[in-house]
Amino acid sequence: MTNYNNIIKSISRGFKKYCPKCGHKDIYSSYIKFFPKCKKCNLNFSKYRTDDGPAYITIFLVGHIIVPLILLTEGSKNPPPIAFQYIFWPILSISLCLWFLPRIKGAFIGIQIFLGDKSGKS
Repeated sequence: MTNYNNIIKSISRGFKKYCPKCGHKDIYSSYIKFFPKCKKCNLNFSKYRTDDGPAYITIFLVGHIIVPLILLTEGSKNPPPIAFQYIFWPILSISLCLWFLPRIKGAFIGIQIFLGDKSGKS
């Protein structure tokens, strides 16, 4: 049970954009670029690679949030005007993608750190 708690802690810290190992708050130097090392525990983030995984999961999640909302809206008795929908749904989709991507990338790093996977290492 301890391993289960540890992986949940590591993933949730990464999702919150904290260091998955020590919980230090600042792991990104810009929007989705990690600092080379954690400022508190000196964990080397450059050893861990996320590649396209976070982007795929982000698209998957946002699609599964937006599509049912669109279908529910269109199925209602009085759907909003189409001009409104042409503006609202893309803005909501982009906003959700921008919000989810760094969090999912942090969670991916948390999983890799917990598993000890260094994909970039040959």
